Amino acid sequence: MSDPTRPIREYLAAWGPRVEAALDLHLPPADRDPQRCHQAMRWSVLGGGKRLRPALVLLGARAAGGDEASVLGVACAVEFLHTYSLIHDDLPAMDDDDYRRGRLSCHAKFDEATAILAGDALNTHAFGLLATTSPDPSRVASLVAELAAASGTHGMVGGQCADLEGEGGAPDELMVRSIHERKTGALITASLRMGAIAVGADNRLLADLGEFARRLGLAFQIVDDVLDEEGAAVDLGKTPGKDRAQGKVTYPAAIGVAASRARADELVRDAAPFAAGTPATPQLISLAAYVLARHS
Repeated sequence: MSDPTRPIREYLAAWGPRVEAALDLHLPPADRDPQRCHQAMRWSVLGGGKRLRPALVLLGARAAGGDEASVLGVACAVEFLHTYSLIHDDLPAMDDDDYRRGRLSCHAKFDEATAILAGDALNTHAFGLLATTSPDPSRVASLVAELAAASGTHGMVGGQCADLEGEGGAPDELMVRSIHERKTGALITASLRMGAIAVGADNRLLADLGEFARRLGLAFQIVDDVLDEEGAAVDLGKTPGKDRAQGKVTYPAAIGVAASRARADELVRDAAPFAAGTPATPQLISLAAYVLARHS
């Protein structure tokens, strides 16, 4: 039987080194002042990770018939913003986790103040990078607007606010879905759309890619919720069981583990038609399978 995850694994293997090189290139050198802040930024960004969001940027460009290499700067901008969110999520005032991507989180490696500033710097740096590396300057405003909407109070930050407010409550599926679509799904959706926007995709393709990614993003977070219940620290690279311990609003808490897995399967099936008919279709369909098969 063929492995449905093979196309995306081969794609990630081919493009992963180029993404890592671009991330390194677009980060400030560790020996440039303020050195401690720059070291913290580099520690957090270059500490591994799936690089799902940069891959989605590249696949968005591919889906629109564009040159993936031309959107590497856009891909880095998205990863910088994502990493800022992880740094802040791990802070004692938020999810309070000393481990991320299999090693010390930013505040545990450096200190809390440095972690806050490193996250702030990566957030700012992301938008500066969009302004200076986008393949077509006429599309910078659209890219900035897309990323700002996905990461602000109507997207990621709003989802984080609702997540914190919901701690200790009795979640239902509608509440959890709303939080996940904002906290995680919005940036995943923006990533795929931004790659396509950067190379001039039409509105029909952007709408289809958005529908695909919205379902993919929710499935991704549902699987993440399940892994927090069932995974091991050596696989996850972070502390398992924290969602339950902190009374987090999760899919397993709302509908149970088995039903959560079934919901993720359903979302991936529903997403597939929206990825049809593009040069990136094999990789996008494979990515959906990869999300379901995750162990970390």
